[in-house]
Amino acid sequence: MARYTGPVCKLCRREGEKLFLKGARCFSAKCAFEKRAYLPGQHGQTRRGKLSEYGIQLREKQKLKRMYGVLEAQFRSYYEKASRQKGITGENLLQILESRLDNVIYRLGFAPSRNAARQMVLHRHFIVNGRPVNVPSFRVKSGDVISVKEKSRKMSAIHDSMRRLKDDALVPWLRVDKAKMEGEFVEKPARQDIPITVQENLIVELYSK
Repeated sequence: MARYTGPVCKLCRREGEKLFLKGARCFSAKCAFEKRAYLPGQHGQTRRGKLSEYGIQLREKQKLKRMYGVLEAQFRSYYEKASRQKGITGENLLQILESRLDNVIYRLGFAPSRNAARQMVLHRHFIVNGRPVNVPSFRVKSGDVISVKEKSRKMSAIHDSMRRLKDDALVPWLRVDKAKMEGEFVEKPARQDIPITVQENLIVELYSK
């Protein structure tokens, strides 16, 4: 299964904003973006220039891909599925990305980042509707219940992540029971409830060319 294995802090610097790819580190003084808030590379501090229309659209696409840890082929496949569905293509695309199992686990607070959630899913630490699932891109549907596997409930990484999640930080389309270490995907999220700063309409314009 293909995935990006390079330095993730460089991705935040390239996009000019925090993508929160390293969990708690992104909120600490060790965050590379806080130390070097300029483009990566030898000429990062001196590189200037106004982006073209295409460049702006490309940056939005790259930002969204990197935020969810999806590579180009899979991202393009998601876009094509979104374009065939009823409704607004950009919103459909975000709903598809938000329904990925690794993202849902991250949103529920069971993992500090989407990358960490991906690893946990691959190592079979979670079950969906009573069945173990080890595919990070598994699409969660309304009514599905995601819980921590019995043998994994003592993992310090999960408990530390759950402690950091504040009750008011949980997105409205998910429900979590910390005592039972399980959550429910209640419904597809509305665009205004998805807490990401991406102009998805620019991505649609890019792929429509």
